[in-house]
Amino acid sequence: MGGVNAVAAWLGDCAREFARRADELDELDRLLGDADHGTNMRRGTEAAGAIDLSETRTAAEALRKVGMALVSTVGGASGPLFGTFFLRTGAAWPSQVTTAGVARAMRAGLDAVVIRGRAREGDKTMVDALAPAVRALESAAAAGQDLSEALPAAAAAAERGRDATRDMVARRGRAALKADTSVGVIDPGAVSVAIIVTTAATHVR
Repeated sequence: MGGVNAVAAWLGDCAREFARRADELDELDRLLGDADHGTNMRRGTEAAGAIDLSETRTAAEALRKVGMALVSTVGGASGPLFGTFFLRTGAAWPSQVTTAGVARAMRAGLDAVVIRGRAREGDKTMVDALAPAVRALESAAAAGQDLSEALPAAAAAAERGRDATRDMVARRGRAALKADTSVGVIDPGAVSVAIIVTTAATHVR
């Protein structure tokens, strides 16, 4: 995603995907938490998609607006965590979009999520999809790949991380209260990360 128009197009796709999969995410969250993750993410991405970006000058500013919308409209722990990711990623977003610059921005977002959520890989959270995606971007940058190659690779890494949560024991948040029955269920936050990165990969500039 290079410019404001790309962010706006991604927001539309992202909101539609969360609307389509809200029930699926709620069902996963019913098994692990409050049964409202999909509803909350649908509401948050709808609000983000409704942002007027006509006077927004940079993708960095647009991403920060997305973060603020998610913080203010997504309930539970997801709002602050996903909102923090976009706020910090937006703050670090490069003026000249390169794979290395996007990798640094997403690393900043990941680090902020880890600090705020006090989660690490293996805890069965959104971090388990986000961290592999960031590492894939960093590897692509080191290999000199452009974003048209790097972001789809990051999306594939996020999807693998998402799927790996099925065999993990939940250790953070409300899901940890159901640790004994959490194995066999994919973490809905990890699913949401995969949706976000996969839809973003279709709007690379």
